[in-house]
Amino acid sequence: MPRRRSALTVTAGLLTITALGLAGCASAAEAEPEPAAASGTVTIVDNHGEVEVPVNPERVVALDNHVFETLSAWDIPLAAAPKQIMGTDIWPEYTGDEAVLDVGAHFEPNLESIVAAQPDLVIGGYRFAESYDQIVKQNPDAAVIEIAPRDGEDPNAELTREIEILGQIFDREDEAAELIAAFDEATAAAKDAYDGTSTVATLLTSGGEISYIAPVTGRSLGALYPTAGLTPAIEQAAEDTSHGDDISVEAIAAASPDWIIVMDREGAMTDAEGYVPAKELIEGSEALANVTAVKEGQVVYVDPAFYLTEDLQSYTALYEQLAKAFAPA
Repeated sequence: MPRRRSALTVTAGLLTITALGLAGCASAAEAEPEPAAASGTVTIVDNHGEVEVPVNPERVVALDNHVFETLSAWDIPLAAAPKQIMGTDIWPEYTGDEAVLDVGAHFEPNLESIVAAQPDLVIGGYRFAESYDQIVKQNPDAAVIEIAPRDGEDPNAELTREIEILGQIFDREDEAAELIAAFDEATAAAKDAYDGTSTVATLLTSGGEISYIAPVTGRSLGALYPTAGLTPAIEQAAEDTSHGDDISVEAIAAASPDWIIVMDREGAMTDAEGYVPAKELIEGSEALANVTAVKEGQVVYVDPAFYLTEDLQSYTALYEQLAKAFAPA
């Protein structure tokens, strides 16, 4: 279905149920249900404007890491995906299935795989944002959308918006609402459990090095500060909002944060060359041995898959983790 602009309306469609021939004398009640079929279209607002999208599209290509967990939970099959940036065992139903064509990685994409997949819907954007125009041009019969969180917008609202749009497209609005409610509960729990004064440092580990993630604007973990009301141990503004900023262990030690929250960039890529776990870098550092967070066992290690997912579900799990960590003993 070609991408076109229209008023924000849901196109009414009738769901046609095809009767299946039943073997022997088996009754219709015993027949297994057919997979959900496309039922008209819905007009959603993506990062570029209004787009008419088929409801329950049959052939889906997904390139945005934020959507894989949701599509997996909803049993949505994919025709193609960027397997090289999906980790080793997070979504095996996609990465381990040879029928799912490999789009490669964003820095060297195989866009021909998308064309070969003959998609009805392409969920692009995020790491593949630079390929948007080319994907649209090469796939004129597909709806191509980008719904990844937008820069400069409230990150929590952007994550919930993405889930809401997926709920519209795949006719799972109730399930989407449940995911959002769980997220809201988790953020409230983390904020309530935090004492309001303990200082927090957010860090990223990669390639055997420790980087600093700035409050608010730093990648992923920066959003924790305004959401949970955290007090920064280090006030340095972000220079690199994608991969963190250089910081010495001496600077971290000087700040002596009460809490450290760490994202392990390579944790979900177990075959990464020279990989050193975040725990080893933080707790094995002589310079950090006397930091309050280390001495008191107040270091929170984010799920290793977080760097690859960064979706609503990952944040929900992280806020639940923080609520338990911050709760008085």
